[in-house]
Amino acid sequence: MEGEEKKQEEKVVEAATPKPPAAVPEAAPAAAPDATQAEQQEADEDKLILGKVLLFGKFDVSSVAVKDIGMAMYIDVSPVAVPHTGGRHTSKAFGKSKMSIVERLINNMMRTEDYTGKKIKAYRAVENAFIMIEKKTKQNPLQLFVDALVHSAPREEVTRLQYGGISVPKAVDVAPARRVDLALRYVCNGALESSHGSKKPIEECLADLIISAARGDINSPSVAKKEEVERVSSSAR
Repeated sequence: MEGEEKKQEEKVVEAATPKPPAAVPEAAPAAAPDATQAEQQEADEDKLILGKVLLFGKFDVSSVAVKDIGMAMYIDVSPVAVPHTGGRHTSKAFGKSKMSIVERLINNMMRTEDYTGKKIKAYRAVENAFIMIEKKTKQNPLQLFVDALVHSAPREEVTRLQYGGISVPKAVDVAPARRVDLALRYVCNGALESSHGSKKPIEECLADLIISAARGDINSPSVAKKEEVERVSSSAR
């Protein structure tokens, strides 16, 4: 009995004895200096850039927009590193609308005896032209190329109707898919014609034409051709 009473007394004494205060956690370390924060932001930006698909491995095309609503369905500006599909869409109706517009430009550049069937040569010419555009304008070259197509695409052209033995010209609206086709043709033909008899290489001629057409300059060969087609069609209304 005495042993049990002693144990109870010891428990009462322990409960009454004040416990030492709990250890105070150490203060969090001070914020990293501004230099460290800047380095962290740069690292985060590098990770974002690495996660994007860059055209030719150089140009970000995520912010490219087509201003013409009708042509937007037929101008593919989706990000692609190497614009080369190997004719994947040739057997499908309207398959070229799903092909990168840069690849269509490369294919349209293969027109003369110097470029017919030489895809790598045309590929390098377009790539070098885009590099020149970026150096001269400090803007996204694909956005300027899309704007050049919009300004070079005719909205009206002439067809011929047969009335008995008489052929009568008639102005008609141009379908959006054909507008893209004609704009590409005018841009490539204008670049190739301006390079003939000139000391400038083809990529520089193409770059200059895209820059002038993107601004809507009437002196650009593609814009001048578009204005000529629309002028003839307006007289045939």
